[in-house]
Amino acid sequence: MIQGRAWKYGDNVNTDVIFPGRYTYARMEPGEMAKHALEDLDPRFAREVKPGDVIVAGRNFGCGSSREQAATCLAAAGVGAVVAKSFARIFFRNAINSGLLALEIPEAVDVIQSGDKVGIDVERGVLVHGGKEYRFPPLPAAVQEILAAGGLIPYLKAKLVKEA
Repeated sequence: MIQGRAWKYGDNVNTDVIFPGRYTYARMEPGEMAKHALEDLDPRFAREVKPGDVIVAGRNFGCGSSREQAATCLAAAGVGAVVAKSFARIFFRNAINSGLLALEIPEAVDVIQSGDKVGIDVERGVLVHGGKEYRFPPLPAAVQEILAAGGLIPYLKAKLVKEA
């Protein structure tokens, strides 16, 4: 179960504001990247985000370049999930690879406001907000395994160890 407060943003939040372009070629560990998450869009975010908090956004979240640091910095910051009306496809896949849950639940986005409490039960396929449940389709088993492992690389490493 993921539980946290919502951070709400609009449509077309691109990878340049999720992880500022000026840091793209700087060598950083994920924890350092997290310190720059959303700093050009919301300077408070990186300082105030708590583990389990949920980003709520409009359409086309993660558009722009294919930089994987955008998903990595959010996961490293402790974001429990990103719930949006829609995602740029490359960001969506990068989120899974980084162990970051990305869910399209447009009707929940319409009612959730910044600071609201949000709960997500992945096993039941339910987002809870204000006493109301918003359902989402079950995640494929392979995606659930990757997310549970903390991302694609930890998943593959664990799988290789099992097979050895």
